Amino acid sequence: MDAAADAILAARRAKRILAPLGAAAPAHPEAGYAVQHAVAQALGAVPPAGFKIGATTRQMQDYLGLSGPAAGFVPRASLHASGAEFRFSDFLNPGVECEIGVRLGQDLPAGPTTREQAAAAVVEVFPAIEIVERRYGDLAELGTPTLIADQVFHALGVLGAPMAGWQGLDLGAARGSFYVGGKLVGSGHGRDLLGHPMEALAWLAGSGAARVFGGLRAGQVVWLGSVTPPIWLDGPCEVIADFDLLGQARLRFV
Repeated sequence: MDAAADAILAARRAKRILAPLGAAAPAHPEAGYAVQHAVAQALGAVPPAGFKIGATTRQMQDYLGLSGPAAGFVPRASLHASGAEFRFSDFLNPGVECEIGVRLGQDLPAGPTTREQAAAAVVEVFPAIEIVERRYGDLAELGTPTLIADQVFHALGVLGAPMAGWQGLDLGAARGSFYVGGKLVGSGHGRDLLGHPMEALAWLAGSGAARVFGGLRAGQVVWLGSVTPPIWLDGPCEVIADFDLLGQARLRFV
């Protein structure tokens, strides 16, 4: 486990593609989450500031070759307010995702969770953008457990303003339109996230990530998944996630 975590962290420091881990590679998803926890410990991110969920849409599962969602921890350094600027050169093959995010107002223990239980734990809902990095070569060669260990592409993210009265909104019908450099590059709906955003949160509570980190905690932020495929970027630009029911999140690469 330590050898896998060390290899992941060394690749990040060097800003290079993560090679397959060979004998050190986790053999199955649960082992991948255990390595992810070791990475979080090395970064001083236990407990984490939150989580990201990847591949909550069938489209993304097909894109990544996954049979279901996967989750990664989010350190405090990942949390940025909408409007933040980032240096494009600081990232390795960056991309962006159009997301719905939540903040928890109460703990969610690790284990089977209903949509209703998940929703009851949420205190804020907001538009969000996740910055991801294409840190991998052949995903089939790398393997899903190693992808999980490396936080499933996560780099950083921004959070829009919370939407008042979200409990009265049909979050499944919320439509997100994604703009890069002023051009519409994709769109999707909250229902694309496992049928409903709160179903995605319920999945997370029952996931291997929740188990290794001791459940979900009040105050943590969760990126629930992207309603569009990742948009890989060629250079500096402005990025806007515009949800008809939730408002906007934006960032700029310079």
